[in-house]
Amino acid sequence: MSSLFLKIVNMSIAASWLILAVVLLRVVLREAPKWINVLLWGAVAIRLLCPITIESNLSMVPSAEVFPNEVVSGPSFDVNTGFNIVDTQINDYLGDRYFEGVTVPANNGANITTILSVAWIVGIFTFAVFALVSYRKIHNKVRPSLNVRDNIWICDDIQTPFILGCFKPKIYIPSGTDEVQLPHIIAHENAHLKRCDHWWKPLGYLVLAIHWFNPLVWIAYILLCRDIELACDEKVIRELNQSESISYSETLLSCSVNRRTILVCPLAFGEVGVKERVKRVLNYKKPAFWIVVLAVMSCVVVAACFLTNPKQDSFTIRIVVPAGST
Repeated sequence: MSSLFLKIVNMSIAASWLILAVVLLRVVLREAPKWINVLLWGAVAIRLLCPITIESNLSMVPSAEVFPNEVVSGPSFDVNTGFNIVDTQINDYLGDRYFEGVTVPANNGANITTILSVAWIVGIFTFAVFALVSYRKIHNKVRPSLNVRDNIWICDDIQTPFILGCFKPKIYIPSGTDEVQLPHIIAHENAHLKRCDHWWKPLGYLVLAIHWFNPLVWIAYILLCRDIELACDEKVIRELNQSESISYSETLLSCSVNRRTILVCPLAFGEVGVKERVKRVLNYKKPAFWIVVLAVMSCVVVAACFLTNPKQDSFTIRIVVPAGST
C-alpha cells in the first residue's frame, strides 16, 4: 500500500504543473469557448489517473518521481549503462560493499509512509461515504416525483432543477416552476446531457477523492464545475436572441442555489457562479475563428509539455542513503 501511495503522490505532484498551466491558460484564453477549458480539465484527469506516461524532450515537468520507492525500500546503488549484463555485474559487486559501515534505521521511514497511506485510504473512504449518503438523500427526495414526458420529472420537495443519474439520467424540475422559465431550464439540462456532463462531474469527484490531499486538485474540481456550467450556457444561448438571453439570465437568478447543498451527484441549474454566468449570458459574443484555432493549438502544446515525462539519460548512477544513516 505504501508503494501505491507514493505512486499516487508522484502522479499528483506531476499533475500539479499541468493544473497550474491550465489555470494560467484559462486567464489568457478567457475569450475562447468554455468547452476548451473542460477539454483541458480532461487532460488533467488523464494525468492524475493514468499511471503510464510517455517520455518526451518537450516535457516541462521537472520530475516524474519526486519520492522514489527507495525511500521505503532501503539503501541502493543503481547503475544503468544500458547494457544489462554489465549493469547486473556492477550492481551485484557494489551493492554489498558501498554501504559497508552504513547504519540504517530499523523502520527506515516506512512507519511514516504507512501512516500517511492509511490516512489517504481513510480520506478516500470518507469521500465515498459522503457521495453515497448525498446520493441516497437526494434520491429519497425525488422518489415521489411525477413523470411528465420522456426523462423530465416534476418534484414537490426540491428547490432547483437538476439532473440526477449517470446511466439513466433524469431531469428533475420543482413543481410550481414558472412556465416561462421551463423552456430555458429544459434546454440547459438537455445541453448538459448532450455534452455528457453527467459523466464529467462524477469523474472529477473521483479524481478529487483519490488526490484529496493536493489543494491544487480541489481548485481544479471547483473550476471544472464552473467551466461545465459556462460551457453549457454558451451552448444554449448560441440559439437565443437578445430578449431570450435576458429571460434566460432571469431564470438563472431565480433558480440559483447554495453550492454546498449539491456537491457531488446532480448537475444543478443554478449551482455555481450565477453572477458571472449572468454577465456572460448578457454580454455573449461568438468567439472569432482565430481565437478558437489559437485555443486548440494551446491545448496541443500544453498536452505535449505536461502530459509527458522528461526523458531519462541512458547512463545514470543513483545512490540513495536513508535519512538518519551514519
